Amino acid sequence: HDLANERSLHEGVVPRAGGWAVLGGWAVAACVAGPLPGMSDSSFGVVLVAIAGLFAISLVDDYRGVGAAWRFAVHVACAILVATILSRDGGGGLAWVAATSFVLVAATNCYNFMDGSDGLAGAMAVSGFASLAAGAALAGAPHATLLALALAALPFLARNFPPARIFLGDAGSAPLGFLAGVAGVAGAAAGTWPAWFPVLVFLPFLADASVTLAKRALAGERVWEAHRNHYYQRLVRAGFGHRGTLAVYGALMVGCGATAVACAAWRPGAGPLALAAWVAIVALVFGGIDYHWRQRG
Repeated sequence: HDLANERSLHEGVVPRAGGWAVLGGWAVAACVAGPLPGMSDSSFGVVLVAIAGLFAISLVDDYRGVGAAWRFAVHVACAILVATILSRDGGGGLAWVAATSFVLVAATNCYNFMDGSDGLAGAMAVSGFASLAAGAALAGAPHATLLALALAALPFLARNFPPARIFLGDAGSAPLGFLAGVAGVAGAAAGTWPAWFPVLVFLPFLADASVTLAKRALAGERVWEAHRNHYYQRLVRAGFGHRGTLAVYGALMVGCGATAVACAAWRPGAGPLALAAWVAIVALVFGGIDYHWRQRG
């Protein structure tokens, strides 16, 4: 169960076993649906092993607590393992493996950071992986596994919708972030989609986590410690509540995902411009949240 702490936006005790259901249902479907775009069956098997490792360390952290150094070490080990396998399937050399490992670790923690308000992580899973599935289908690449992940997140979203009756827990959010990173990188390396595509699809999470982390680092704060300074957390605390925050971020998720798929379908060359436009929109939203936060003192 999730107990209220310095990061929490809720009160009381809420079960945090939603990740078990999402990943369990998806893993069964994935064995039938096949690998992610740009991956061989054997490489996808390695990804599943890495996901199991992330799930295990995160599950222990959920229920007993694990030091940040140990969690990070497992994240890095899983990322290097998968990046090395992806390099064999069509990636690059040592520098590519290092850069990909960084992306995978960042994606894992980014998703985990953003799992703090009712409905956000579930909505991003449904919107994000459905958009990736659509992009893969447009390219004629395997997409059943991505679609299965989006569908597996739907029942969780129904129970996580404000007021949340269950949370993902780290055992759900960390593997989902890792999967988002793996799918994005593997698809880009295989030419399934351009690099801007997964970035635009997951932009609401990437932007909030990255900007908040950068601001905390510049302020000299301990970035590895729990806090309540993400933009979505400020929006909840400023009076919008969980429903209002989900409405704002849900609109950004759907808008970014739909734009990415539309560009992939009809104007691939417009993708970078579309990404820049949505970055500007997200920046305006963040600016509005900052203004509202200051006004409320």
